[in-house]
Amino acid sequence: MENKKKRIVVKVGTNVMTNKDNRILGPVLKHLVEQIAELYEEDVMTVLVSSGSAIAGKEILGEINITDASKRRQVYSSVGQPRMMRHYYSIFHDYGMRCAQVLATKRDFSPGIHRENMINCYESLLSEGIIPIANEDDAVSVTMSMFSDNDELASLVAELIGAEKLIILSDTDGLYTGHPEHDDSEKLNKVQIDENVEKYVQQSEKGEGEGRGGMESKIKIAKGTAAKGIVTYIANGKREDVILDIMAGKPVGTKFTS
Repeated sequence: MENKKKRIVVKVGTNVMTNKDNRILGPVLKHLVEQIAELYEEDVMTVLVSSGSAIAGKEILGEINITDASKRRQVYSSVGQPRMMRHYYSIFHDYGMRCAQVLATKRDFSPGIHRENMINCYESLLSEGIIPIANEDDAVSVTMSMFSDNDELASLVAELIGAEKLIILSDTDGLYTGHPEHDDSEKLNKVQIDENVEKYVQQSEKGEGEGRGGMESKIKIAKGTAAKGIVTYIANGKREDVILDIMAGKPVGTKFTS
């Protein structure tokens, strides 16, 4: 029997790790790491795909003079990324674990030498028990080859490392049949990839630095990932033990299967 540890990918969105004033919430990051550490003890290796670099940069820099949106993003993200990693490094250290930063562009997933290099990087880190923390390399990503959002990056990473699950953490409990806050809306616990659930999606307005992916893109990514045999969940990252509960098979979030 092959003694390969289970692998999962957890994607945490900007809206999970910030409050209404767009401040990064330390306790949320701590609880995420706490769950990853608990899974590690059970021989489950997690790759964390973390947003938050743009918000973390904006928190430090405040308003800047650059008007071009993609240049602003580069500045905020390049300042914020090491700040996010410092948060994570310190928290993982508290749990006796090690983490590493893996920044990627879309090119790294194209077949060929870049992809092989990326696989080698992940395999090497995971084999040493190190938790890879992935994000888009905003400083060098060119617009035409940007990921549509970190949900797409997380899906590509899940496929790359042969993960058994992809867990997309957002600030809602899953996919609902209407607006999550309306009384007549119901949460969908399970979705098959051929079900038309897109009709339930509400439009949302996002401010700068608040992340690019709405529920519509999450459904697209969840279905696409599930179609590759990777069970995908959309769940609430602020809910206590959300990752552990999903791994224990509890009916948390919305589960996408093929």
